[in-house]
Formats: sequence, C-alpha cells, structure tokens
Amino acid sequence: MTDVLILGQAEVAALLDLDELLPALADALRALSAGRASVPPRVGASAAQGLLAAMPVALAGVALATKLVSVFPANHERGLPSHQALIAVFDEETGTLQTLMDGTHITAVRTGAAAAVAADALARPDASVLAILGAGVQGRSHLEAFTRIRGLSDIRVASRTAAHADALAAAHPAARSVATFEAAVRGADIVCCCTDARAPILDAAWLAPGTHVSSVGGTFGPELDAATVAAAQVFAEWRGAAEHAPPAGAHELQGLDPEAVTEIGEVLAGTRPGRADAAALTVYKSTGHAVEDAAAAALVDRRARASGAGHTVVL
Repeated sequence: MTDVLILGQAEVAALLDLDELLPALADALRALSAGRASVPPRVGASAAQGLLAAMPVALAGVALATKLVSVFPANHERGLPSHQALIAVFDEETGTLQTLMDGTHITAVRTGAAAAVAADALARPDASVLAILGAGVQGRSHLEAFTRIRGLSDIRVASRTAAHADALAAAHPAARSVATFEAAVRGADIVCCCTDARAPILDAAWLAPGTHVSSVGGTFGPELDAATVAAAQVFAEWRGAAEHAPPAGAHELQGLDPEAVTEIGEVLAGTRPGRADAAALTVYKSTGHAVEDAAAAALVDRRARASGAGHTVVL
C-alpha cells in the first residue's frame, strides 16, 4: 500500500501558474528535441462517440507520468468538456504511484501555453494583431497565454456561435468579436485555430505574407487547408506528427516529408532555424504532447506538496 495525493480540478486550477508554466514548457520541448525524454506515440481506443487515449512520458528530473484523456466532441451539447483527462505521477526512482490529479484543466492550459511558446519563437517581432478562431475552452486558453508573450493591439475573436465570440472578446480590453473567420484572419499577424472542426476552417488566400498560423484542433479531421501547409514553413512539437497516423500524428501533416517539419524545441535550442524572413508564412501544428503534461503536472505536484493542498488516500 502507498499514500497517494489526490488533486481535483479546482485545486489544480489554483496551483497551476501560467507565468511559471510558459518557461517550463519551453524547457520540456527543448528536452524532447534533444532526445532526453522517453515518449511513445499516443495510442487511442475509438468509441462510438469519441476517443480514449493514453499518453505516457518519462522526462528525467521533471516527471514520470501518464495521462488518460477522452475526446468526445458532442459533449458540448451535454454541457461537458470535449476533453476530459486524468494524470498519474509516479516516483522516478521506484515507479510508485505518488499523485492522481485532474488533467482536464492541465490539458486546456498547457495547449494554449505551448502554442504561445511556439508563437513567441516564430511570429514576427512586430506582430500585434491576433485572430482567434473558436471561442471555446481553447479560445480562452489562447487568449490568456498569447497576451502574455506579445503586446497585442487588436484581438479578433470569431466563432460559429456569435454569442461565444462576444463572451470571449469581453474578457480582454483589446479583443473584439467579428462575424466570420475570414474577417478575423485578413490582416492578422498571428492566427490561432482552436476548433473541433473536421474539415479546414482556413483559406490560404486570407493570409497576408509573414503571418504565423497556430493550429491545435483537428483530432478527427484537418483544421488547416492543404494550401496553407504547402506554402508554409512547418513546425510541430515532434516530427512524429508527420510520421504517424492520427491520433498520434496530425491529419494535416500526413504525406509530408518528416524532414520538412522542424520541431519547436529545435528552434528554442538554436539547433535549427525558425522563421526564414519577415515575409515567410509559418505554421505550428500541435498534436499535444506528453512532455507538456509532464511539465505542467510537475509544477502542480510540487506546489501542492509545498502548500499542503489536496488530500491523501491509501491505495
């Protein structure tokens, strides 16, 4: 038997500090690209209405952990999150279970935060206009993270549900809701695609030279159009996003030469170049990665133990 710390969603939300998470994610992505993490491709079991995936990770000095995450898009109609998750953290020396924590909040926050880390490395230094496509959990996560990395003068929010765009835009003084995805994208310096779409929501013709595009959706189909991917310098958390079929890999990167994909950790470490010039189109295609969960879970676990948060059960 062992004592296991239990942390619910409210406790995780109180303990996870976004300003602390951003540099921790950058470190984790550098470690991944340097070969210092053991992370097998994500595996998933398909159910009638969604997917249950497992994401184990060993990131030395950070965390030995695994996440179970379910992705059920129709949950929005039930008033439930589309992504629900649990993270288990184990002792690195003995493999003993130490902590069970909510992973739903971590998944939401680390996804937008990792995209912000990538955008900070790839977007033009003068980028000041942000478009957020999708006003759900990820739209909010991106708004909170991206406003920490750049001084943004204009934030356009678009959603298939206008009331959702209005509500998210009200959360920041520089934000405003716009009627269509196209209206949000045209003239934007950074475009964040944060939807559960199963077909492309973007058109390459809308993008100005020098735009940075971030895409975190597309679990069940491509969120980006093929023309945008073909015209861009492509970046991802891991080259496996092009080497593996979904749910491990990205729909948009299937058939792409993996060597044409640069890992964002390589850019952060300075081992491969990022943006070629001010006119280049850059795309960061995220599949979500277990090192991001490890970095976030480690921060939460450490702060919980220091503050006495959560409660302990014997398993």
